[in-house]
Amino acid sequence: MQKQLEKTIIDDAILVRQSQHGDSGAMGRLITKYQDRIYNAILKICGNRDDAAELTQETFVKFIEKIKTFEGKSAFYTWLFRIAVNLTYNYCKRRAKVVVQSLEAAAGPEFDGARLQLGMFLADKGSVDPAIVAQNREVGEILVGALGKLDEQQRTVVVLRDIEGMSYAEIAETLEIELGTVKSRLSRARANLREILETVLI
Repeated sequence: MQKQLEKTIIDDAILVRQSQHGDSGAMGRLITKYQDRIYNAILKICGNRDDAAELTQETFVKFIEKIKTFEGKSAFYTWLFRIAVNLTYNYCKRRAKVVVQSLEAAAGPEFDGARLQLGMFLADKGSVDPAIVAQNREVGEILVGALGKLDEQQRTVVVLRDIEGMSYAEIAETLEIELGTVKSRLSRARANLREILETVLI
């Protein structure tokens, strides 16, 4: 896994260098590589397919415009996610659309594992049986509703950590906040999610 991550970083570095020299083929490869992840992350935050598609397109327009300014101080995908999250935050503030109403419907099969992972974590403190969480057909709707009640900052760290699988350090870089802030924000978000799930499932 570590070797694969290192290879990804090296491959990205080569493509980034080529892109910075105007290689449209390299830009296209980076876009193809990350467009689905960017789209899914944005969708889980803004909750609307059309808006997520538009914001994804905006993200890659910004990528093309700003690639020459990328200095390699963070991983490329962290830099790219930062652009996406900032655009989405600004969009949410403009439109006041922070409800995750189509999360499960849009996420596809890969969401099942993330939902189970979240459900297991949220159940680990007490009275909710993880097996019940995993087997309950309504848990997706419950989780969508719970996420929709979080503010956009808490929801974003949950998406990046528990669904995108980013490390705390990567989230801190992406959101340009302190590591301690990531941990405390995620802790509060998970506590809120757990409370909602326990209320519904007990």
